[in-house]
Amino acid sequence: MPDNWKAEISMDMETACGFIAVLGAPNAGKSTLVNRVVGQKVSIVSPKVQTTRAKVLGIVMHGAAQMIFVDTPGIFAPKRRLDRAMVAAAWTGAGDADLILLMVDASRRNIDDDTRRIVKGLRSHKRKAVLVLNKIDQVKERERLLAKTAELNALGNEGQNVESGESLFTDTFMISAEQDDGVADLVAELARRIPQGPHHYPEDHITDAPQRFLAAEITREHLFRQLHEEVPYALTVETEGWEEFKDGSVKITQVIFVAKEGQKAIVIGKGGAKIKTIREAAQREMGLAFERPVHLFLFIKVRGSWADDPERYREMGLDFEA
Repeated sequence: MPDNWKAEISMDMETACGFIAVLGAPNAGKSTLVNRVVGQKVSIVSPKVQTTRAKVLGIVMHGAAQMIFVDTPGIFAPKRRLDRAMVAAAWTGAGDADLILLMVDASRRNIDDDTRRIVKGLRSHKRKAVLVLNKIDQVKERERLLAKTAELNALGNEGQNVESGESLFTDTFMISAEQDDGVADLVAELARRIPQGPHHYPEDHITDAPQRFLAAEITREHLFRQLHEEVPYALTVETEGWEEFKDGSVKITQVIFVAKEGQKAIVIGKGGAKIKTIREAAQREMGLAFERPVHLFLFIKVRGSWADDPERYREMGLDFEA
């Protein structure tokens, strides 16, 4: 995001503050948008669906307005306890928000079932939303974007009295979060809409997530990027140790929990090559994120029942009973 998109704060401006929930099917680009508006990574991104597991806050200042973007897990048809907890976290984020964005992958030919499910859920809860078509840089025909917009609005208005102002979507924005196209206009409009009130966080904060959580998420992102399709969904990462030294460096110890011995072998790789590559990449990114030297140590434990362990859910910020 260019520096000039942020309005300067004047002493006589009334402050505003609001929570903006970013909803969407898996891989719609929610985390990419939140990272873009914040200006640096607060939520991990990978090509695999269901990368985001818990709500992550990205805090953005626009003039006197403080916008708190809630990056939610993708909403899909849950099959496991972890799936149910992730979907519940997404809907909780929407229920607590002042504004809701529904992000849709514009590059997909058809409206997927997950997006249809979200639209139905918004209608049933009588919550309006801003429709955001993302990844427009991947669509060459403008007619496709216009047709998809019309189809989504028609879907949102099923059973609604449009003439009396019951339309589900208040506005439509077409953006590319990856290319930073159209994002500034979206942010400016959201800043105009959030309610007046005091700021919830200091103006220099970009997230409420502790560094221990961010460190675990960085490692999990690199695991997602480098492993076979089935393995990432069977693992989780926790930061168990955080030791700071006088020279400013920090020693971070993390445990990667996997469900099976065979998955442990895949994570380690032949001769330890895979885990070494993951550790080096995660350590390098943490050093940049935390602006200090990082010494990362990774351990792998097989715990077949971790997805049914309440402690693991607490670490992820999810409701075990959801």
